[in-house]
Amino acid sequence: NSFVPRTNTCGELRSAHVGQKVTLYGWVQYQRQGLFLVLRDFQGLTQIIIPQDEAHSHVRELLSSAPVESVLRVTGTVSARPPGQENPKMPTGDIEVKAETAEILNSCKKLPFEIKDFIKKSEALRMQYRYLDLRSLRLQSNLRLRSRLVMRMREYLCNLHGFVDVETPTLFKRTPGGAREFLVPSREPGKFYSLPQSPQQFKQLLMVGGLDRYFQVARCYRDEGSRPDRQPEFTQIDIEMSFVDQAGIQRLIEGLLQYSWPEERGSIVTPFPSMTYEEALAEYGTDKPDTRFGMKIMDISDVLRGSDIQFVQNALSCPHGSVRAICIPQGVRYLTNKDLESLKESAKSQFNQEIMEIICRPDGSLKSLLTKFLAEKQQSELIQALNMKGDDVVLLAAGEHKHVCSALGTLRLLSADLLEAAGLALRDPTAFHFLWVVDFPLFLPKAESPTELESAHHPFTAPHPSDASLLYSDPTKVRSQHYDLVLNGNEVGGGSIRIHSAEQQRFVLEKVLKEDSEVLSHLIEALEFGAPPHGGIALGLDRLISLLVDAPSIRDVIAFPKSFRGRDLMGNAPDYVTPEELEPYHIQVSWPLEEKEAKKN
Repeated sequence: NSFVPRTNTCGELRSAHVGQKVTLYGWVQYQRQGLFLVLRDFQGLTQIIIPQDEAHSHVRELLSSAPVESVLRVTGTVSARPPGQENPKMPTGDIEVKAETAEILNSCKKLPFEIKDFIKKSEALRMQYRYLDLRSLRLQSNLRLRSRLVMRMREYLCNLHGFVDVETPTLFKRTPGGAREFLVPSREPGKFYSLPQSPQQFKQLLMVGGLDRYFQVARCYRDEGSRPDRQPEFTQIDIEMSFVDQAGIQRLIEGLLQYSWPEERGSIVTPFPSMTYEEALAEYGTDKPDTRFGMKIMDISDVLRGSDIQFVQNALSCPHGSVRAICIPQGVRYLTNKDLESLKESAKSQFNQEIMEIICRPDGSLKSLLTKFLAEKQQSELIQALNMKGDDVVLLAAGEHKHVCSALGTLRLLSADLLEAAGLALRDPTAFHFLWVVDFPLFLPKAESPTELESAHHPFTAPHPSDASLLYSDPTKVRSQHYDLVLNGNEVGGGSIRIHSAEQQRFVLEKVLKEDSEVLSHLIEALEFGAPPHGGIALGLDRLISLLVDAPSIRDVIAFPKSFRGRDLMGNAPDYVTPEELEPYHIQVSWPLEEKEAKKN
């Protein structure tokens, strides 16, 4: 209550305050028949008793007529609620304030929606009136938790471990590779700035500059178009250190999260488990496994190698061919035939992968189109390999290893959704399972041109020390010093040890990635001036907070987010500018024909 005329907030009055005269400010939550109203502010609710005597008739009139969500100042005396009228669901439920004077500071017009968490509103309407949506308990709680977490992170990094908080430029130049960047025109004809997708180059240059330990709550930008649950502008906790190795970065982040983790969310255990990229793909079909539940992908190639199943033999005769399966516990009980068909259809449409099902009957026998091709011993070995129990359903796929694992990884998550929708508790929403994924490939084939390579992380990532020589002979086999932090199946952080040799950086850009190294000449030259070994990481703050509070979307933990299509529905941005405003930037807009006609009309 410092610096303001109120004596208390609406959430702090208790029985100990009975008899005190208080002044409260807040919004009208609701009013009942001219007898009482509930006043709300950022901290809670207080019941205000409307005086009924003639001496306070003007106060009665004012409070009885104040529209919901109007802003009031109320002065009165705290009293205990009559016996039997206490409200144990309200922290202030033992008291009420008998109003003596009141003032409407601002009246509220008819609301576009009720400001209550249980009232369903369309997301478009919520974003159009975001300033009203921000009054909801849920958003208030999310943003305040976010603020507390960031403050604790600052304490840990700056006060306890000597990091320097440095702001890096927002206007820069295009970076090769990575996501598409937003362009900002300049007054020099044909020249544009780019909004950085991360402060990557600057933080490396800060290490060359001898700062040793850098940290920033960084705003980042990516022009990714209409991608669900992504934002064109987002925030990351950006970190870089000199003279550090992968294990050092991992211990730092574990300590950071443990120190800043909100008490009400329970404690987190360190060190976090670690898994290689190959293990993650083989067991979970993804590089961001949700380890809160089992249903791992199992390799049953050896079990079926001697079978007469043609598609199995075809798969195993190919290079990197394999037969894999997931076992859905109690699948017969919880999944309908329609569910199973939808799972098969998903594998077919997304991966062009055929799926066979095997059902384990209550007596332990198998029901499947495949059983006639399997001897009793093979069926027994299959049951043992997959640890099948009565009423379990197995989904089996055969083909190229990575392709099969990716398909089954997707079916594993879809199956979990279906099981939970049918009532089987599988993933604890209050559990937080952190995992390090390491030993990623340094390069991957480009999707549009498989003979060319692109960086799996970014072009500044150093090769694994054991694979350094392969960089010059067979770059496709090189592992990287890239590490991702995964939480409940979501990537919440990623980083790497960087290349600090100018010669090696130039080789990666020019010879492996076929990029023009001139664009990064400033960074390469900096590496020639005694750059220390260094590495870092960035944590996605929006994603981390959304998982912490179990929000359905990252938009629920950002004060003013963009819509699914990247628009600000409240301020109607992006918006048109006039030709006169564009003139200094030497830009003319070429309108599509239909838009040209629409503007005319």
